[in-house]
Amino acid sequence: MNQPKLILVTGATGYVGGRLVPKLLEAGYRVRCLVRDVSRLQGRAWSKKVEMVAGDALNLDELASAMKDVSVAYYLMHGKQGGKDNAERDLKAARNFAQAAEDEGIEQIVYLGELVDPTANLSPYLRSRHETGFVLRHGKVPVTEIRAGMIIGSGSALFEMIRYLTEREPVLTCPAWFFSQAQPIAIRDVLSYLVDTLKTPDVIGRVIEVGGPTRLTYADMLLGYAKERNLRRWLIRTPFYAPRLSAYWVHMLTPIHWRVVAPLIEGLSAELIVRDETAKKLFPHIQP
Repeated sequence: MNQPKLILVTGATGYVGGRLVPKLLEAGYRVRCLVRDVSRLQGRAWSKKVEMVAGDALNLDELASAMKDVSVAYYLMHGKQGGKDNAERDLKAARNFAQAAEDEGIEQIVYLGELVDPTANLSPYLRSRHETGFVLRHGKVPVTEIRAGMIIGSGSALFEMIRYLTEREPVLTCPAWFFSQAQPIAIRDVLSYLVDTLKTPDVIGRVIEVGGPTRLTYADMLLGYAKERNLRRWLIRTPFYAPRLSAYWVHMLTPIHWRVVAPLIEGLSAELIVRDETAKKLFPHIQP
């Protein structure tokens, strides 16, 4: 009897990766997690059901060891947000990943990228995320890049921003990014796309844009949350964008660090909407 495929998950300590692992296990796959510190996975409900390997994507030998006998590798990691040095480290990690995958005979790489306007003036962080996809795709191992915009779920940075700002501030002076169009997507839908990619051959070697069914602004989401909580909130619109100042402001009002918030705000300088509807054709059973 053939063994189930062995899947490598990087970024398992992150928001998406930590939720992807149990979904893969439920689907019957064997899972190996590559993390820099395996102690960070201790205590997870699924930690004893997976292989855990300590390693750094900047070390090609450690990557090759982690990829031994792996069929598909998920690239869900990235470094600290912002800055030229961090972006260069991310690109080096991507080059190493593509090389190790080729050397170890990996069948497919699945990369979770960012849904942004390609014509916009991207921040260093968002640019490096797109360039990471470019580097991975130009290796010899086929890549599926799932581009998602705002991911919403309990504990996600976006949702926690909405929750804390709405709960704490009855009157909000809103920068321009509050009113940019976006297509937020539920974490459960992102996980469905990521898992079903493994059994959808037509996605191999393609970029897939995914989003929720509704176009909303950040202001729409904030007021929607307020309505559900029976809170009256007033928004004062301003023409200023001020991404760095906004990130500091959110940092002061919420438990979320400004470095986590900054890429989200910078991304909202342009519309985060799906421009290619290929996902509907390839995944007709997923109704976001």
